[in-house]
Amino acid sequence: MPAQAKRTTTTKSRRKPAPSATTAGAINIRVRDDDRALIDQGASLAGKSRSEFMLEAARHAATEAILDRTLFRIQPSVFAKFVAMLDAKPQPNERLRKLMQTKAPWE
Repeated sequence: MPAQAKRTTTTKSRRKPAPSATTAGAINIRVRDDDRALIDQGASLAGKSRSEFMLEAARHAATEAILDRTLFRIQPSVFAKFVAMLDAKPQPNERLRKLMQTKAPWE
């Protein structure tokens, strides 16, 4: 009869910290070694963990995809006014300065 395997324990815990109350779950992906090295280098240069770096990049890509496919339906006269406003040279004002200095919500 084979001997039973002896279970050993180490002083170093392998448990992951409990997820925060706002964490819904994990996303796992497989990557090539060179892709992982590239991601790690980017994360390091940004001063972030791999997870933080990848989540930020995924959020940005998702937001861009959504914004690129958003459809607005408007009356032709309203569209003509909109195009005229886009073509007009912007006049500097306090609201425009504030807008240009405000960080976008998706960043």
